[in-house]
Amino acid sequence: MATSFYCSSAIHTQHQVNVSFGSKNPLQNVKNLIKSFGIPSKSCSPHVSLQQGNWVKLICGASFEDVVDIRNLSLVYTLAGVDCIDCAADPSVINAVNEGIETAREIVSIRRPWVMISVNDDEDLHFRKAEFDPEDCPSDCSRPCENVCPANAISFERENSTMEVPFGSYQKAKPKMQGGVITERCYGCGRCFPVCPYDKIREITYVRDAMATAELLKTNDVDAVEIHTSGRQTNLFKELWDDLANSVKYLRLVAVSLPDTGDATISTMNQMYAIMEPHLSCFNLWQLDGRPMSGDIGRGATRESIAFAVRVAASSERPPGFLQLAGGTNVHTVDGLKKRGLFRTHITCAEPNHLQSLIGGIAYGGYARKIVGRVLSSMGSENGVTGIECHAEHLLKALKEALHLVGSVKSYNHPDGMQR
Repeated sequence: MATSFYCSSAIHTQHQVNVSFGSKNPLQNVKNLIKSFGIPSKSCSPHVSLQQGNWVKLICGASFEDVVDIRNLSLVYTLAGVDCIDCAADPSVINAVNEGIETAREIVSIRRPWVMISVNDDEDLHFRKAEFDPEDCPSDCSRPCENVCPANAISFERENSTMEVPFGSYQKAKPKMQGGVITERCYGCGRCFPVCPYDKIREITYVRDAMATAELLKTNDVDAVEIHTSGRQTNLFKELWDDLANSVKYLRLVAVSLPDTGDATISTMNQMYAIMEPHLSCFNLWQLDGRPMSGDIGRGATRESIAFAVRVAASSERPPGFLQLAGGTNVHTVDGLKKRGLFRTHITCAEPNHLQSLIGGIAYGGYARKIVGRVLSSMGSENGVTGIECHAEHLLKALKEALHLVGSVKSYNHPDGMQR
């Protein structure tokens, strides 16, 4: 399903974007802000960012499928200068990402970030949804699941109905609960599972279809793929890779996302690299997933991702490929890397006289969505479903939040007196 919004003129689907705002451009403050930060133009490749250690990836979520939010998030973070946008391997989601990117590039002349899609080789936390029947919920439940959900993916409404009784009179029936999980917004964080006092919430897991994914990789809309794996064994990884191998030649980057499995991590990484190498004709990256889907919780969530990066970076036996942090990353991650001496620290590569950053960059998911999502939620409550470029004041607020986060990695020039 394509997204389509209207401002003074239409924003057309299929990436044919034409943004026109008349003689008095309400987006001039947005353009001025981008210019004042010195965001790189089209000439700076995402690959260069990996080498320099200031690569930034936006994670929309492997299971997050709200195309309106995804489009607006992609627009905002493209303006903020991210190098890559990671999304679900679904055609409508990919279209929403690309539409957001192209709309941003109509506002200012800026480099196009790579579009990455995520797949899994087995059951994985990132590939699940919550599910329950709201009619099973007692009417007096305090609904802690709704309060704890970071994606606003749980919603309840009480339906008051009447029922007929003898002699033609009516009386109110017991209120029924409607709503439940908004499937396209649920990204599987799992925070609702333990808080339900009646244990009514179920976990639904799934594995992306490999052959369908292989076809998506051949399109011009996708630049990269990320394979999520448990890191405990490699036979399922090999099966998935074999299905994708003939499509990898169309890509700019192949990433593998894995958790910290302790002493077995480096060995497993080497086994997976040996599986990939015969068909690997592009750059590869290892996403070190410290504490999945937790960056929005608080300062301490980033500790596990940093500790994971420290262990892998210190190993002389790790396989080739860029290293990137994820899982618990937030605004405190850069400071943590600096304290460990890993932020934009360069090492000599096999190629003569060539330096490469020890840590290629950082991926932001829950935290990045949270800080911009607050603005999108406010905009939605005031204006309904709409493109954020139609509301320059909200776009400016969202962009300030995104620039503060992305700029901590990119080392942008923060204008004096800028308030978030």
